[in-house]
Amino acid sequence: MSNAAIENQTLSATPAHRPAPVLSNALVWLMALTCGLVVANIYYNQPLLAAIGRTFHLSDSSASLAATATQVGYTLGMLFVVPLGDMLERKRLMLLMLLGAAGAMALAAWAPTFALLAAASVLIGILSAVPQLLVPMAAHLAPEAERGRVVGRVMSGLLIGILLSRTISGYVGAHLGWRAMFEIGAGLMVALVALLAWQLPTDQPSFPGTYASLMKSLGTLIWEQPALRRAALVGAFLFAAFSVFWTTLAFYLEGPRFHYGSDVAGFFGLIGAFGALAAPLAGKTADTRGSDYTVRLGIVLALVAYAVLGVGGLYVAGLVVGVIVLDVGVQAAHISNQSLIFSLVPEARSRLNTVYMTGYFTGGSLGSVLGGLAWTHAGWSGVCLLGAALAGAAFLVSRFYGRGH
Repeated sequence: MSNAAIENQTLSATPAHRPAPVLSNALVWLMALTCGLVVANIYYNQPLLAAIGRTFHLSDSSASLAATATQVGYTLGMLFVVPLGDMLERKRLMLLMLLGAAGAMALAAWAPTFALLAAASVLIGILSAVPQLLVPMAAHLAPEAERGRVVGRVMSGLLIGILLSRTISGYVGAHLGWRAMFEIGAGLMVALVALLAWQLPTDQPSFPGTYASLMKSLGTLIWEQPALRRAALVGAFLFAAFSVFWTTLAFYLEGPRFHYGSDVAGFFGLIGAFGALAAPLAGKTADTRGSDYTVRLGIVLALVAYAVLGVGGLYVAGLVVGVIVLDVGVQAAHISNQSLIFSLVPEARSRLNTVYMTGYFTGGSLGSVLGGLAWTHAGWSGVCLLGAALAGAAFLVSRFYGRGH
């Protein structure tokens, strides 16, 4: 038997008598809540970057590296930890990760130097990859006819967590200081461990091989699935465009144009939470109209958003409209991409999600770096032009890459 055949057999191997826990509505909402609370760890620092910079006497672009460090850590967690969801029992793996995340949050809260804060931020990112284990778990437990809707509902919790984390941290940072936000986050992780230990079902793995063969199979999936490669590239460019805006928003709002504090920057996360409402609808639309349609619609909305932000960003109303349109567009494309990839190789959903989300957050990390540079050297107009260019690249990839002739 050839090596390729062996790898293909490994990808599709699954136990003959695999238990299938019942996916109740309560469990779906628990998964959504968990995704929201855990992913918030990644974004608490964004409205606090200016305050962190003042604490450690850093420039805006240097302080933005804290956001980059967290996203880099999240990418590493997805690449090296999330694939274990196909090999190890997911519940136990997630509980251990959440305990580690609580410790990393506490370390960030008490960090005496920016270097230690950056190191803690990387650990927070790695250990907060739990949602990327929960989403494939939900896709596995859901009936096939309802998969898009279930994934969309769980992802709506994640998306609300991403956005409301900024609102909460902005308020806490303005009234209690940025360190308090990390202390609160650590406490939330400990409470979540107790809740999941009680309610989350066990989910037995389907991959019988070693960690080395597990990681090697990622390359097999990338090589054999052009739709996966395309989704990962589109996600990378679009999330880069998303991160460009959110990394620089606090600097813009605290600047001479508005003179707002971190609480107002965080409030924009509450506005952006409207984008999460698009998640279940996007999953349903992808099932009925096809993922390509919904992905391209999302990209077009992101381009429209940056046009609005560039022209109307001098006014709060323009920023509000731009935030809503940007978040709806990015999240619609994201949910549609995930609905697509989870249908490719059902027994490898954790690894499919690893490939896709590694690309996604690699783009987010790049967007944070480029956004900080664009803000430093070209101001708000440079930020908007960069965001639009990245969204345009996503459209070109979606339209032409891997389509054949």
